[in-house]
This record gives sequence, C-alpha cells and structure tokens, in this order.
Amino acid sequence: MVFRGFLMGLLLLPVVACGASGDFDPSGPDIPGGESPDTAVWKLVWQDEFDGTGLDESKWTVQTGDGCDLGICGWGNNELQWYQQSNAVVSDGVLRITARRQSVGGKPYTSARIRSAGKGDWTYARVEARARLPKGRGMWPAIWMLPTDNAYGGWAASGEIDIMELVGHQPATVHGTLHYGDVSPNNRWSGASFTLPSGTFADDFHTFALEWERGVIRWFVDGQLYQTQTQWSTTAGGFPAPFDRRFHLLINLAVGGNWPGNPDAGTVFPQDMVVDWIRVYQRQ
Repeated sequence: MVFRGFLMGLLLLPVVACGASGDFDPSGPDIPGGESPDTAVWKLVWQDEFDGTGLDESKWTVQTGDGCDLGICGWGNNELQWYQQSNAVVSDGVLRITARRQSVGGKPYTSARIRSAGKGDWTYARVEARARLPKGRGMWPAIWMLPTDNAYGGWAASGEIDIMELVGHQPATVHGTLHYGDVSPNNRWSGASFTLPSGTFADDFHTFALEWERGVIRWFVDGQLYQTQTQWSTTAGGFPAPFDRRFHLLINLAVGGNWPGNPDAGTVFPQDMVVDWIRVYQRQ
C-alpha cells in the first residue's frame, strides 16, 4: 500500500467508461455471477487456492515492518500497523490476514502484507480473487498490483493498479483505481467505486476481477463490469505506458492511515480479511 497512499487522503475521482483508443472492445465481456472466464479465450497461468497448511513461499513473499526500512514510514500513508508473518495464516482452504490490537515495533496494531514479486509477474492479465472483507473505521484491505521493474521511474511514474480497496467505515463499497503520470507529488490517479445493493462485503465472499489488456483496463464485482479505463499517461513514455510492463500482486490489510482514518471506539478487533483463492489468466 506504500506508494498508493500519498494521495489516499483525497477522495477518489470517479472515471467510468473512458473514451476508447486502439483496436479493442472497451466494454469487454460480462461474466455472469462471477464465474471464471471462457477458457477458450483465457488460459489459467497462475493460482493459489490456499489449500495447504502454510503460505506457499514459491508464490508469495511476506513483507514485514512499518515501511521505515524502505524510507516510507507508515507505508507512505501514516498507517498504524506493524506487518508480521504470523498474521497471515493459511488453513481450512483460505488465507486469513488478521489485524490485531497488538503493540509491536512501536505500532499499536499488527497485520500482514504479502506480494508475488519475482514469483508471479505479468504483462496483461485477468486477475480474479474471491474474498470476504473486514469492516469498521480504520480497516483498509486491498488487492493490488505494483510494477516489478519501475521502468518509468519512481511512484507513480511506473504505475499502480488497485484491483480492490475498501475503507471500513464504508463496508458496502469497494474502489478500483489507477495511479500514473509522474513521480510524486506530480502523480495522477483515476478510479470508480462499486456499492452493493444490500449488505456489506463483510457478510459474505465476493469475487473481484480485473482485466488488463493493452490500452484498456476493466473492473468487475461478481461478474458485473462497473468501470473501464482507457486513458492514462506517464511522463517517461508514450501510451499505453506505464501499463505495458510486468506487474506483481499484493494482498494486505492496513490499519488506519490518511484515507480510512484511524480506528475509533466502535472498531472491533481482531478483524479478518479472508481470501478463498486468487487466479491469474492470460489471453490464449
């Protein structure tokens, strides 16, 4: 969540169904009921069903601490958690990332963050994840992507793709966002949100999907297309840069920060982000 957060104190700018450019169908396929895509079109190239008894280290690396070792204390967002491996548990067919009220490393909360860098990196893909999300002020779960090589420079000149983010005081709404443009603070972002017609994302599992192709990126919840973006830029390259290089996955649950605000008296701990599976497809 590091590089994402320099702007997350601001409200997300809704940008839906931007004007198309290039030879593609920006509307994309609608996958009913969140089902997996047509295997005649999409080939499964990477997955984690979380069926084992521990995190698969051939696919994931656990990131720890508060970001200070990277020069971005609070992971760039004034977050309040210390990330540690023990807060990411694989059992009973799911990955459970737990946020706890626990003092470690000078931080009042602990949680977990994992990434696939060097173990799962793709240029263009369909990513699907089935998850149940926490709620309560200060909760900030995310499934997102960062560039593996930073070919166009530091954040956000090389881009960031947020597949799903939720702030816990709005538990029925998820956000999909792109970050791009120039190195912070001259970066830009665009995105949109999806709100459930009833209930919250803490009540049950939902499928979040992203289709990233050359010149077009689409976001889905339970098979419903809710956003298409076709316009972005970077000062270091021509369109479709920066989203034409390999990216990797991140899954984390932050606590507090500029965007969600800090936990309050009504926030219950522990809180869980539960991921049933995550799958990556590429076009045949």
